Amino acid sequence: MATLELLGFGSTGWGALLILAALMTLAVTATALAIGAVLGAIVAGAKLSGNPLLVAFGNVYTTVFRGVPELLIIYLIYFGGSSAVTSIGKAMGYEGFLGLPSFAAGALAVGIISGSYQAEVFRGAYLAIAKGELEAASAIGMNRGMRFRRIIIPQVLRFAIPGLGNVWQLSLKDSALISVTGLAELMRTSQVAAGSTRQYFLFFIAGGCLYLILTSLSDRIFNGAERRANRSMPASAMGQA
Repeated sequence: MATLELLGFGSTGWGALLILAALMTLAVTATALAIGAVLGAIVAGAKLSGNPLLVAFGNVYTTVFRGVPELLIIYLIYFGGSSAVTSIGKAMGYEGFLGLPSFAAGALAVGIISGSYQAEVFRGAYLAIAKGELEAASAIGMNRGMRFRRIIIPQVLRFAIPGLGNVWQLSLKDSALISVTGLAELMRTSQVAAGSTRQYFLFFIAGGCLYLILTSLSDRIFNGAERRANRSMPASAMGQA
């Protein structure tokens, strides 16, 4: 009974807080994935552009943010960003420390990391498009913008879904590192609950089970999206102009 009460089936339980923390983890990861998608698309475009400077920029970005430890990047964004904001505040006459919000700093840091992986996913997806499809689109009179909307985007998304699923899982696990900023996500809440009750095994196992539930549900969603994309592509890839 004591275990059930601790996990949320009594008035002193932590179960509700763990569920809320899991939702916070999902929110951080979804925001990070969206930020990473924008950055990844830009970097993939740079690497595919053929321009030596842009290609070099893309290579440096993916090399640095895939090679540097994720925790270090989170520290740089959170503490370095807070220092920069504080310096700007002092220059404008404000005295005192200005810290970045934990959610924003964490989502941005994980998003930057995610972007380095998504860039390679998008680049590989673009290279997987059959050149004959682009040539056929040009032959029937599609301009560049229409080819981009009708051929490139649907095909890139189709080929990218499996890779994006892997990036999502990576970002979901990286979100645990945001606990160092004090954000009450799943890892942080599990730590606080374990320290407060001294039931370390119980709450870390509970946190691990919630992570497994999130990853399992994510797998089902991405697998369903992949099946749907593969069914719909023949009808949509060469839709009417």
